[in-house]
Amino acid sequence: MGIIKALKVSFDYIRYDEEENKEVSVLHAVKDVDMDIQEGQFIAVLGHNGSGKSTLAKHMNALLVPTGGTMWIDEMDTREDENLFRIRKKAGMVFQNPDNQIIASVVEEDVGFGPENLGVPTEQIWQRVDQALKATGMAAYRKHSPNRLSGGQKQRVAIAGVMAMHPKCIILDEPTAMLDPNGRKEVLEAVKELNRQEGITVILITHYMEEVVDADRVFVMDDGNLVLQGTPREIFSQVDTLKQLRLDVPQVTLLAHELGKKGVPGMEGILTIEELVEALCL
Repeated sequence: MGIIKALKVSFDYIRYDEEENKEVSVLHAVKDVDMDIQEGQFIAVLGHNGSGKSTLAKHMNALLVPTGGTMWIDEMDTREDENLFRIRKKAGMVFQNPDNQIIASVVEEDVGFGPENLGVPTEQIWQRVDQALKATGMAAYRKHSPNRLSGGQKQRVAIAGVMAMHPKCIILDEPTAMLDPNGRKEVLEAVKELNRQEGITVILITHYMEEVVDADRVFVMDDGNLVLQGTPREIFSQVDTLKQLRLDVPQVTLLAHELGKKGVPGMEGILTIEELVEALCL
């Protein structure tokens, strides 16, 4: 069993009429999803708005529990209350807006907040803060106020705060959606470095196709269903299918696809400019 395993996971949002105390409507946000993520992998989950990807992400550290099926985090069933504390230690969550996660007035204090709540001894807390700030490239800003940081820097502080809790897995729910291109690049590089150097399992929820080119595996959601899964090359080779799912593809992949339709050979599954140049020069 992988570090995260979903078996027929479903989740319904139910709206009640409080005055009449009855169910008004049900939204089937996630439908019978099977997923097995191995420790140390870099996983990307794609989908248009409303596809169910963020709802699925919240199951990965038990912010939500399945309406049907089972979700295991490091072999712990998320529906069992006695597992909740240990699951939250294993799987950390980074949200879209870093301002929703930053609570302290100094960067280093914010990063130390999580391990302090876990009861980590003070000396170890500061060791973890040092490690997390260095790993995310924010050591030089440890005495700064978060209010003076850019969006990308704030997001890296949020990631450092989760990392200081020493999770085995970090789930990032569209962490770059509110950032400019430079901020997106900063955050993505920090996340990749954590995966490569620290061996932390990363699940990246995104709608920016260029962010998933280096992922080990890609899952594609649509209308609550898991409709595609495979390597980035396997997924982005299906340009027409992705368009039907209302998803973009990397610009270089789209260019290669159009060249392929014009008869240029070797254009399927191109992911980078370097690959395109090499294919054209053959």
